[in-house]
Amino acid sequence: MQLSDKKATLSFSDGSPSVEFPVYQGTIGPDVIDIRNLYGQTGMFTYDPGFMATASCESAITYIDGDKGQLLYRGHPIDQLAKNCDFLSVAYLIMNGELPSPDQKQEFNHIVTHHTLVHEQMHNFLQGFRRDAHPMAVLTGLVGALSAFYHDSTDITDPRHREVSAIRLIAKMPTLVSMAYKHSVGQPFIYPKNDLSYTGNFLRMMFATPCDDYVVNDVVERALDRIFILHADHEQNASTSTVRLCGSSGTNPFAAIAAGVACLWGPAHGGANEACLNMLEDIQAQGGVAKVGEFMEKVKDKNSGVRLMGFGHRVYKNYDPRAKMMQETCREVLDALGLHSDPLFKLAMELERIALEDPYFVERKLYPNVDFYSGIVQRAIGIPTSLFTAIFALARTVGWIAQWNEMLSDPSYKIGRPRQLYTGASLRDVK
Repeated sequence: MQLSDKKATLSFSDGSPSVEFPVYQGTIGPDVIDIRNLYGQTGMFTYDPGFMATASCESAITYIDGDKGQLLYRGHPIDQLAKNCDFLSVAYLIMNGELPSPDQKQEFNHIVTHHTLVHEQMHNFLQGFRRDAHPMAVLTGLVGALSAFYHDSTDITDPRHREVSAIRLIAKMPTLVSMAYKHSVGQPFIYPKNDLSYTGNFLRMMFATPCDDYVVNDVVERALDRIFILHADHEQNASTSTVRLCGSSGTNPFAAIAAGVACLWGPAHGGANEACLNMLEDIQAQGGVAKVGEFMEKVKDKNSGVRLMGFGHRVYKNYDPRAKMMQETCREVLDALGLHSDPLFKLAMELERIALEDPYFVERKLYPNVDFYSGIVQRAIGIPTSLFTAIFALARTVGWIAQWNEMLSDPSYKIGRPRQLYTGASLRDVK
């Protein structure tokens, strides 16, 4: 963060003295006005519901330019990373700032692979959940419970403890997600195998049984690995901000990540691809592609209550760069599995065509986002809709733990404490 030559001046219409605030520059992106002394100098707070124009922290991990449709991990464009790297290489980049050398990659892969096994008593813990519990309810409990089994790495003031916890979380999340799935379908848990890749191991733990082993399809493995990469981090979104805010209290990393999982569960955040697929299935049930035009007209009618899921984004005002890569991946998977005539994919293409041509959607910049195609890919792989958000959490754990560690490494970090504009009753006596 570099101090700018310019300053910001706040003036008041009532004649109160003006106040100056320093301005800081980032590497790229908007400058920020440092208002940390605003209350002390003026007795006032800023008011910014939803943090639409508030920078809550300084970070060197991820950068988004919504107008350009640009997403960078440590300066690297997301499309280049998704094409040229595997997920663990990207995880190393997000955590350490640089892509690994061959030796670093081999060592990192080895460490993560040999931490995928969870404590055997975690299986007993899982038995307390109903079979029909939502996987995110189960995952929230399992991640929080890790602190009860791995309390030897919860000293957040020790960088080595933070590193061990980060590795444990990244390594064990695929195991936990697959355990949640196996529990829901009444199948026995499948232990990880150290000779498989991170993503290949997850697929096997999901779909193998003691009766039938699972042969990993290379196209499917690469597709899911790409989904992990595309979801690994996304700047200061709701769940990442939750992890930072929770972690700022000094809580252990497992509790902080569990808070992120809980936040991600919301349909406006991590549950968006599940909602998108449900929308496509509803249109298909009503008549398929022939009904897309009618559906889109309802979307344009504010009184209809019909929403177009998978289009538009709080940050991106251009085509989501992850969506382009996901569309290409979707085609590859459907072709490899002989599902190129999949009716939901045809529906998706028609929805996209109308949205990119109709002035109503073009003027509002409602472009497809990453959720639009990722649900179709996961459905084709065989992942149930209810597990989509858990897959998202698995991938985002890398970003969460890197953001958490970055916050704790910042000597100026403080416990988060947002302010408010109070509009309740004024002082009054009890009668």
